[in-house]
Amino acid sequence: MRAVRALYALASILPLLAACASAPTSSPSKASSASKAAPRASEAAADNAATHAAKMIGRPYHFGGATPAAGFDCSGLVQYGYKQAGVSLPHNTDKQRQVSRHVNLADLRRGDLLFFDQEGKKNSHVGIYLGRGMFVHAPSSGKTVRSDRLEAPFWKKHLSEVRRLAV
Repeated sequence: MRAVRALYALASILPLLAACASAPTSSPSKASSASKAAPRASEAAADNAATHAAKMIGRPYHFGGATPAAGFDCSGLVQYGYKQAGVSLPHNTDKQRQVSRHVNLADLRRGDLLFFDQEGKKNSHVGIYLGRGMFVHAPSSGKTVRSDRLEAPFWKKHLSEVRRLAV
């Protein structure tokens, strides 16, 4: 009976683990060269990006999607939010990580990028921090764009990094 419960619990979280991990299309560049190429985003642009991404809550998840009509994967939602705020970003979690800089969790602010480890892959999922402990993201196939509490046990456990676009 215990094994059946464990299998049921595992089956219920598998859709979450099938998140929008986008495989890197090239080898990671050195941190120094990534920071030189980092997009510049003001606090106002970051705030606008969070606002635009939050307006997509309820839109369907679609692998490779980056528009309201097509739906979104996680990096496509981040790319879309920042594009609406006038900042161009790549459509790939690893590349978005490369063009941003690390910040401490204690310094988290609206518009920061939150990276999560999923499916055994480091930084394979990304969302945008909305403030007040909430973030917006496109979780996985069969789901829709939604906001979640960063302090929820699942997300807290899998949070790997907080990053910010260069200001």
